[in-house]
Amino acid sequence: MPALVIAEHDNATIKAATLTTVTAGLACGGDVHVLVAGENASAAVQSAAQVAGLSKVLHADGAGLGHGLAENVAEQILAIAKNYSHILFPATAGGKNVAPRVAALLDVAQISDATKVVSADTFERPIYAGNAIATVQSTDAIKVITVRTTGFDAAAASGGSAAVESLAAVGASAAATYVGSEIARSDRPELTAAKIIVSGGRALGSSEKFNEVLTPLADRLGAALGASRAAVDAGYAPNDWQVGQTGKIVAPQLYVACGISGAIQHLAGMKDSKVIVAINKDPEAPIFSVADFGLEADLFTAVPDLTANL
Repeated sequence: MPALVIAEHDNATIKAATLTTVTAGLACGGDVHVLVAGENASAAVQSAAQVAGLSKVLHADGAGLGHGLAENVAEQILAIAKNYSHILFPATAGGKNVAPRVAALLDVAQISDATKVVSADTFERPIYAGNAIATVQSTDAIKVITVRTTGFDAAAASGGSAAVESLAAVGASAAATYVGSEIARSDRPELTAAKIIVSGGRALGSSEKFNEVLTPLADRLGAALGASRAAVDAGYAPNDWQVGQTGKIVAPQLYVACGISGAIQHLAGMKDSKVIVAINKDPEAPIFSVADFGLEADLFTAVPDLTANL
């Protein structure tokens, strides 16, 4: 039986998290289909059809699916679930919202944060904040999986020619209605898709210092801005910048950690970065244990100097 990937999209384009989930789906063996559930999402469907490796794109279009409400998306998936051996979601906020509902209604165990497909029924996933890897075998007829997007390479966004099939959209649930949303707009790359990330910790002392010291460096590098949980909790940075086990899992080409001690919660979210640069005046800071390059220095001096020399 084929595997089904649930697309993450904005009704216009397919997000990068979907491409890595497609790679995980292909590793399960057999054909891979993708479901694009949305409203007026034809552009996203055409984008999905070009993804390499897909054999079919399922398009469900309805008003109840326009904002990705978990109640409606889950019902749409359940309408076709019996046709698939695997249902895969990106381990994003959206995927983690829908997947447990689908697993519960199918009465199967969810496999969360899969980082490797060993075989069609066996998967690896991190536990204990990434300090151990569990190998999990599932005997469920339908396997519901969330995929850690940093664990797989992205499928090619072009070169494919998947067939497109339209589905009847399920009726909107009365249990939830879309009221509104406030979406932050930024010229910077999305944190989970950025190739370079500059992150700050509680040592920066204030939101003003956070912006004053780190923003010029991020601008010079064309980087996204991130933060430790301590910095977010202190109000120095917004919630959606948080990197870590309870924030966003990232694996950029370059991760610059400024004034971050390296608590296990934070390391779990960024230790797969290709190159890690740590700037901290505490020589015993745990961040140095995972850093490729460490600078023992006052960040208020070192970061402006680094920015000036780039």
